[in-house]
Amino acid sequence: MALRRLRLLGHVALGTIICLSLVSCGVSKISQENFEKIQTGMPQSQVIALLGEPTESSSVDVAVFSGTVSKWKAGEVNITIQFVNGKVVAKQFSKGDK
Repeated sequence: MALRRLRLLGHVALGTIICLSLVSCGVSKISQENFEKIQTGMPQSQVIALLGEPTESSSVDVAVFSGTVSKWKAGEVNITIQFVNGKVVAKQFSKGDK
């Protein structure tokens, strides 16, 4: 009886490790497919929902305008999005430049 429980516990532990490994190896949100979904005029909140929080971001406010350049990086993939007043005005995708 104790051997069965030990075996069952081992199987559960192995299954948990496999599941966690698969989740951590999941597909990154930072991809060309998601980049192509981004459209001019899209709100910054929708871009963040699509790509996740940016790797780096810088902002400037001048009078009634606010501008932000945000970058997302994952491996060799880089996505740069420019926002004016919280809306996409330009985007760039590059792969291979670290």
